[in-house]
Order: sequence, then structure tokens, then C-alpha cells
Amino acid sequence: QVQLAESGGGSVQAGGSLRLSCVASGSAYMKNCLGWFRHSTKERVATIDRNGMTIYDDSLKGQFTVTRDNAKNTIGLQMNSLKPEDTAMYYCGASIDEYCYTNDFHYWGQGTQVTVSS
Repeated sequence: QVQLAESGGGSVQAGGSLRLSCVASGSAYMKNCLGWFRHSTKERVATIDRNGMTIYDDSLKGQFTVTRDNAKNTIGLQMNSLKPEDTAMYYCGASIDEYCYTNDFHYWGQGTQVTVSS
């Protein structure tokens, strides 16, 4: 079992920045692919494996940056140039696979709300 705890959401004006963090604990799955998703539909924002290999949603490349600290079992999401359409609940997810391309995410945090006003 994996526990994931997100933090860092909030409200910001368009053009601003926010940084989200997620701490993973509880299982060997912490060594697997971790990532950020948004909306209740869990649309992929960005994922990252233990070696730092990343996969981004094409529309967010260059705007968002995912990072990982294996020693602290944390991932971060730096969000820049935020737009109102980036408003969403953002979720941290953990895969049961070490590789992100399998997209096999079984564990989720509670989510953190990001609201971008125009």
C-alpha cells in the first residue's frame, strides 16, 4: 500500500506560478513511477520514474516541470505561466510499475486544488 500526500495548491492570478509537492510513503511502490494528474478523470500532467525519465502531456511541455527526490520519496510540480484553464484538482499518483509508459497507476492522493483567476 502507498500513501500519497499532496501540498502546495492554492489560488493565483493568470500568469503566476505555483509549486506542488507530493510525499510518498508506505510501500516498495515508492520506487516506481510517480506522477501528477488533474481533474477527476485523472488526466496525465506529468510522470517521472526513479531515473528521472519524464512524460508530459504535450500541451503542458515547457509550462510545467516535474522533479523527483528519491532520497525523500517526493515529487514536485513547478507550474508557470498559469492560465484559468489550468484550474483543477491536482492528484499525485503512484504506479505499480517502475516504468511510466505502462500508465498503470493504482494509488492516489487526496488531491490539492489549484485555482487560476483571470
